[in-house]
Amino acid sequence: MPFAIALLVLLVEFTPLHVLYTGPLLVATPALAAVTMGPKGTLAAAAVAVGVSVTTASYNGAWGSQQVYTNFLALFLVTAASFMTSRSARTRQEGELTQVQRIATAAQDVLLRPVPARLGPVCAASMYLAAETGAQIGGDLYDVVQTRYGVRMIVGDVRGKGLPAVRAAAVVLGAFRESAHYEDDLVEVVNHCGAALRRDAVAAGAAEGEDALAEGFVTALVAQIPDGPHIDVINRGHPPPLLLRDGAVRPLMPTTPLPPLGLEEFVSGPPGRADTYPFAPGDRLLLYTDGVIEARDRDNTFFDLAQAMETMRDHSREAFLEDLHQALLRHTENRLADDAAILVVDRYEDAGHGSAGGPA
Repeated sequence: MPFAIALLVLLVEFTPLHVLYTGPLLVATPALAAVTMGPKGTLAAAAVAVGVSVTTASYNGAWGSQQVYTNFLALFLVTAASFMTSRSARTRQEGELTQVQRIATAAQDVLLRPVPARLGPVCAASMYLAAETGAQIGGDLYDVVQTRYGVRMIVGDVRGKGLPAVRAAAVVLGAFRESAHYEDDLVEVVNHCGAALRRDAVAAGAAEGEDALAEGFVTALVAQIPDGPHIDVINRGHPPPLLLRDGAVRPLMPTTPLPPLGLEEFVSGPPGRADTYPFAPGDRLLLYTDGVIEARDRDNTFFDLAQAMETMRDHSREAFLEDLHQALLRHTENRLADDAAILVVDRYEDAGHGSAGGPA
């Protein structure tokens, strides 16, 4: 707008309409710039206004008139006031943004706690990629805990975005972290998560009837790694984990498809049970959310996670996550459409040393 006004003044002054008094229009440009363009934009608008004033005064032979110098004085005063106001507002906004970022970081540390590097016979690492610039947390969730029943982990994806998704993620994680330590049956751990999600939806007034309630759900995958060379998995509508063994990757598909958490009314028959798959020393397990496999390039081609995992089979966990991050950014040209959570777990021969798909 300030530069459009300056252009309008030039058009008026270089046409027969120059009899109109345009000085107040130019004086207003720094004030308008201060509203949205910040201190530098305010100075830029003022410089343009001064240039236009000098040009039009020279073109019209108005130098020496009181009107010209009055305009310059008014322009100087308005510029000084606008610059000070804009700089003060920018400083206040930056302070508020810094505070919000600190709060978001603290919330992320509570909601998505750092995954322990070592838990019994396995080592783990995680990564969270937010689709929105500056975002810290979203609707994707994960956690790994060591219990008396073995190492238990969860990866999930909340339907929807924004604060309601963050709230649902916190509810599911809270239920998992509590029940994982005292429920010996992995099915009961999953049931606790689903019940907590539905209780919270009703208590928060998020549902007005069964149709509205059915719209809130969480796809989740809960796994347990006991002492033996296997892994137990319950998949509730989530993308299957990938298992890297002997350089080859295969998905761990569920034997019986189950609906996501929050949609328990669609479960028919007796409660499902965990599927068991081999998970021996030297194997690597990858759990993820659909933001990874649904990442697309310009040609709408999905990201091939299995191929990427095979290509980076000799990487350490940290190097694998970093290279996977870069591969996703290259594939999408830095345009992630959805949040992405990734959890990589290596199984070792013992608690002292070993290798799983790459160096430790």
